[in-house]
Amino acid sequence: MRHGRHHHGDTPSTAKVASDWKVIANLLPYLWSFKGRVSLALTCLIAAKVANLGVPILLKELIDAMSISITTKALLVVPAALIIAYGLLRLSASLFTELRELLFARVTESAVRTVALKVFEHLHALSLRFHLSRQTGGMTRDIERGTRGIQSLISYSLYSILPTLVELGLVLGYFIWAYNYLFAIITFSALVIYVIFTIQVTEWRTHYRRRMNDLDSKAHQRAVDSLINFETVKYFGNEEYEAKRYDENLHRYREAAIKSQRSLALLNAGQQTIIAFGLILILWQATQGVIDGVMTIGDLVLVNVLMIQLYIPLNFLGVIYREIKQSLTDMDRMFSLLETDKEIADSDSAKNLEISNRNLGPHVLFENVSFAYESNRSILKDLSFEILPGETTAVVGHSGAGKSTLARLLFRFYDVVSGSIQFDQQNIKDLKQISLRQAIGIVPQDTVLFNDTIAYNIAYGKPGSSQEEVESAAKSAQIHEFIMSLPEGYKTTVGERGLKLSGGEKQRVAIARTLLKNPALLIFDEATSALDSETERAIQKELMALAQNRTTLIIAHRLSTVIHAQQILVMDGGKIIEKGTHESLLALQGRYAEMWRVQQSQIELIS
Repeated sequence: MRHGRHHHGDTPSTAKVASDWKVIANLLPYLWSFKGRVSLALTCLIAAKVANLGVPILLKELIDAMSISITTKALLVVPAALIIAYGLLRLSASLFTELRELLFARVTESAVRTVALKVFEHLHALSLRFHLSRQTGGMTRDIERGTRGIQSLISYSLYSILPTLVELGLVLGYFIWAYNYLFAIITFSALVIYVIFTIQVTEWRTHYRRRMNDLDSKAHQRAVDSLINFETVKYFGNEEYEAKRYDENLHRYREAAIKSQRSLALLNAGQQTIIAFGLILILWQATQGVIDGVMTIGDLVLVNVLMIQLYIPLNFLGVIYREIKQSLTDMDRMFSLLETDKEIADSDSAKNLEISNRNLGPHVLFENVSFAYESNRSILKDLSFEILPGETTAVVGHSGAGKSTLARLLFRFYDVVSGSIQFDQQNIKDLKQISLRQAIGIVPQDTVLFNDTIAYNIAYGKPGSSQEEVESAAKSAQIHEFIMSLPEGYKTTVGERGLKLSGGEKQRVAIARTLLKNPALLIFDEATSALDSETERAIQKELMALAQNRTTLIIAHRLSTVIHAQQILVMDGGKIIEKGTHESLLALQGRYAEMWRVQQSQIELIS
């Protein structure tokens, strides 16, 4: 992630500033891809501020024109022209402001869309290890906050900070040109003191905001986790326990929020004090100028209006600065997801998988494969075996023997520590992951379905499939009649993780989905172990028909489900200890025969 980003000797504040500039540098390319619109929007911004400066200047001229005793004819003509010009300038200031926002809306939304899509795609490209170690609720919150941060940063920078800076430059320039340089010094000094105070106090109170965000994320993660596993909560009657855990986070969040509000009150009070002193000094100077006869009443009004125009947006500078800092923090967390190493990435020379005989499937070879999830806990040890094209190989063994790890390695969710896995003599490390995964279909033990319709879940095996193809796959999986018996048929929603369907129905949907994908290699990972005996026998028949004349790997605990396999591998402690057909392994009188006897005696006891 971001460990080791700061050089030794950097102070936390300089490192943070460097981090903020890095975030802005990350964002700029997304904005600059619309450089024409950006340039035009900035031109409108300057034009709006020039018009805004012209409004009080015309008001001064109008007041002075009314104050000077001239002919009645002149009195009627001059103010009328100034009034019309005043109205036109105010209108043009508003029009330029609206045009700027209209031009920049597409830039902002396009940047948000591009970044969000890029992060989403990158998250899907990250390894299974990354996703198992992160909570999805917190991660989606980071993306949500990050994209909102882009909108906030652009909005506050373009619509508040930049216009205020442009207006400040114009006002200071006008003061020096039209009046005494003291006006510019007082204005500039008050502004510098104001900005320094705002930054210092906001930096001090940032940790309160950061703590609030962390606690908010934790509360959200805990709520999502609890609601996803609501069945488990119900089983153990732990609703009150879950509510208490959630409330603990809400309580800590409340305390952090109160402290944050107190510090905000201090910030606002200090800001208003600085602004008040600045206005007193500038108006005192203007009043003195009127008394000395070097300034008119119109000049006094002009100075007052200019200062109010300048300080009104400064009233919100504390909030704006805090929001910008928060936006930068949120964006940094999102961009750090983009910087996360994929761990499992395609090499530059990666090629598409080529299967010599698509009808039978690939020849799969595990050659001296060793693997460990953690360096101190070995899972597979120098494992070698092959799955012949069109044949079924079954892997059996006790829990923890490393059976399910084989499927994860075939999909290349992880890379082997040593050795190689080959499809038709092509090392899967040299293949594009997308082409490898398109060639493999899996029916897992725990079928997870999307919270959508049955049709959507079946069609997920081959996006863009026609209704006829979906129904054909459902018929082959023996689930079509059940679906048609439902009031909404294929449009029936399956609920979160498919909870509205029974285990057998979910497995049949998984089989239909895999049939529609029509993979070259089939994997059944404990595909029927969670089902009752009757449903298991029915689905087992379908799986056997599905595996006919296809390269198939069956990972099983119940031996009765694999007796038809051409090759059975018995695993223990990450190694293959026996290999053969059902009959030959029984004759061997080893571990397999022992497991068979135990399971048969259990069946007899049950019956």
